[in-house]
Amino acid sequence: MFYPMYRIWPLILLGAFVVPGMRHVTGIEIYTPSEVEAVNGTNVKLKCTFSSSHPVSPQSVIVSWNFRPINSGTDESVFYYQEVPYPPQDGRFKGHAVWSGDIMRKDASITLHEVPPTFNGTFICQVRNRPDVHGSNGEIVFRVVNKASLSEISILALSVGGACGVILILLGIFVAVKFYRKRRMNNDIELHAREHEWKDPTVW
Repeated sequence: MFYPMYRIWPLILLGAFVVPGMRHVTGIEIYTPSEVEAVNGTNVKLKCTFSSSHPVSPQSVIVSWNFRPINSGTDESVFYYQEVPYPPQDGRFKGHAVWSGDIMRKDASITLHEVPPTFNGTFICQVRNRPDVHGSNGEIVFRVVNKASLSEISILALSVGGACGVILILLGIFVAVKFYRKRRMNNDIELHAREHEWKDPTVW
């Protein structure tokens, strides 16, 4: 059974429109840590990487970093990249934000120098790779502290190191006690031998 061509052509045209549209629904993906903590006055790198379904080049990628202070809904511009880096010329981030990314490696990171407490808030990394401009942004909750807090890895390392130290101390005590006992036993044997020699009536 054959279908007339005028019934088949609409289906072919519909497929031509639907299939290309299905290829581009993925959008651009951005990856950042959810939280970053830094000591007051130190330098810290804000890591932001991305993936795109289109070829990447310095001419096609646009990077925008913004900042949202605590208890404020207004975003501030931190850094901008389009073919070349554009560091901030005014505001709280002037002289503090520098480019540390590599577009060809899909890295859009920046580094903050000498961070003050006024940097507490949320940093937002936005990357667009034309024509791939759809996708969510990366957000980093940033905290400036006076002292570095111990991470879980540091606590684990200290615990393991402490346990190894205790084991070494106990091993040293065990070896010392064993050596002392052996030496004392040898002295007792030598003393008994001398006493026997003194008491032997056959010895003149």
